[in-house]
Amino acid sequence: MAPSRPLRRLAAASLVLACAIVAQASVAHAAHPRAQSVRFSDVPAGYWATRAIEYMTDANDWMRDSRPSDDGTYRFRPLRFESRQLFARAIVRAFAPTQAVDPALSFPDLDAGSRLFDAANVAVHLGWMQAGEDGTFRPTDPITTVEAQQALVDAVGLGELATDAENVHLRDGTAFRVPSGFGAMLIGMHLGLRYDHSDESLDVLPDSPLRRAEVAWSLYRAATIPVWMPDHLARYANIELPNLGPAKQQIVRWGIGYVGYPYVEGGEWDRPTTIDYCCGAQPVGGFDCSGLAWWLMRGGDAMWSNDPPRPYAGWALRQRTSTGMAAHGTNVAWDELKPADLMFYDGDGDGRVDHVDTYIGNGWAIDSSSSAGGVTIMWIGTGWYADHFVHGRRIVGGGATPGPSPSPTPTTSPAPG
Repeated sequence: MAPSRPLRRLAAASLVLACAIVAQASVAHAAHPRAQSVRFSDVPAGYWATRAIEYMTDANDWMRDSRPSDDGTYRFRPLRFESRQLFARAIVRAFAPTQAVDPALSFPDLDAGSRLFDAANVAVHLGWMQAGEDGTFRPTDPITTVEAQQALVDAVGLGELATDAENVHLRDGTAFRVPSGFGAMLIGMHLGLRYDHSDESLDVLPDSPLRRAEVAWSLYRAATIPVWMPDHLARYANIELPNLGPAKQQIVRWGIGYVGYPYVEGGEWDRPTTIDYCCGAQPVGGFDCSGLAWWLMRGGDAMWSNDPPRPYAGWALRQRTSTGMAAHGTNVAWDELKPADLMFYDGDGDGRVDHVDTYIGNGWAIDSSSSAGGVTIMWIGTGWYADHFVHGRRIVGGGATPGPSPSPTPTTSPAPG
């Protein structure tokens, strides 16, 4: 089923803007009084997280954990992994500073007399963080990406939306099994809670432990969500796809398992690869837009194959870049799109295709973009995607040969997008 295509909108209302950096936007809580300027001896000039660190320690005291040295500077320790107990203190300071503790809630591994007990208690009481089945809080364990995004999505009032977003289903009610924390990762990606590093070796996956700088960025983004964002994301509460046959269900099932993986230029694998790999080294698991199309669609051969781990053979898709993919096969118009078609976009308006994603029906696509920071389910029925669509290409059920395809031209640096 093809998406309905509206008239063009202003760029300010597009989905790309949903992932733009919004500095000092309206917040849903009162900021702490501004302290005397905080300077850090271990945050270098031009550091990627400086704005977030200043917001978390200078404009507010949510992550100001050290005492000043003799020269008046502080230490932020940006590369230290943030513990769950320190994360709890920061999120409670930011979003529930007046919440009383639950006297009935305790943890066998965190003493009630600890200076960090109250924050852990409140975070668990509010449902932002979870205790183990044995009641433990694991206070010194590092907070992970998915744990942080779950807590922050809940704290900003979008927890119900994230829960609803986990019900990815077909029109006949068939539901897809999703990874733990899927809804929070999906909504968190659209909120920009994870930083998209230019040095991609620093990118984090859903289960990665987070360093303090990453936590500062995520908290900063959560605290500065623009007021229009909840309404903008409301449609993610009902991700209903058309009824799909077994092959197309496999594509959706495989693709949604990678929601939350980072955008990696030249990436087409779920883990790091070495320089002798056919398509160039990538420092962490992740995908650029055409790399994700390969991961979902391309049949394997002697040069490249993800079978296993992918449980289906794939289809003929020789080209590696979005530009190359768009130049082959029969074009498909907007109103003729079917699930599993590739969709191509001209983002710069220069007549050259520079982005691709995989349509899954009813206005939804599986997409990896730098603007969203990685792999998401993306609404493409309106906004930027509808405005910049060029044409589709049918890989499944359109005369394409299933199974292995010709080997790609080896390259050490596949073009992104």
